[in-house]
Amino acid sequence: MTLIAEDLLLLLLDDAKGTLAASSYLPTALGGALLVELALAGAVEVEEKRGFWQTAKVRATATTPPQDPLLAAALATVAEKERSAQDLVGRLGKGVKDDLLASLERRGMVQARRDKVLGLFPRTTWPAVDSTHEDAVRRALTAALVSGAEPDDRTRALVALLDALGRAHRTVEHQGMSAGEVRRRAKALADGDWAAKAVKDAIAASTAAMSTAIAAGGVAAAASS
Repeated sequence: MTLIAEDLLLLLLDDAKGTLAASSYLPTALGGALLVELALAGAVEVEEKRGFWQTAKVRATATTPPQDPLLAAALATVAEKERSAQDLVGRLGKGVKDDLLASLERRGMVQARRDKVLGLFPRTTWPAVDSTHEDAVRRALTAALVSGAEPDDRTRALVALLDALGRAHRTVEHQGMSAGEVRRRAKALADGDWAAKAVKDAIAASTAAMSTAIAAGGVAAAASS
């Protein structure tokens, strides 16, 4: 089974060009996806805030590391000490993109393609090789966002992450629905009463941290223009 972070990465990759959307805040998004996956596995929880000025902390609850090495490394980072979700998504997402892409390449889903821009600047792109799994993920998202089907928890978590990135409506064919209707459906699915409190708290904390990072990136871009 793929990680939620791997599915998110596949959805953000342009299958033909092998380039990534949302690249400026991708590490935060991938860190959020790893934290959400740990929450779904019951490996972490978000503590209640103890005061208005205090930030809710995330702590590890599992003592046995997950089998997946990237998840195991993420859990080890959480277990070091209690940290805020905003701190953790940055830490968990730092440098993980290359590891996730290497995993997808080993699975035969993408392939690294190295060339030079203008014949001078090296770059690596990751065009799709086998989109069978990605197509299945998109079908599940389309069923949930467009057809009104009841998604499983992993699909809902992925919807919540895409909603935080503002990309849910860009990920599926609308089939007669407006972009606004798809966005509203995504938000309703993300906010619905569907998961245990620990999972919902971790998802809320992760997506809030992602939204903060995106907003900060927008302010920085505006200031530099």
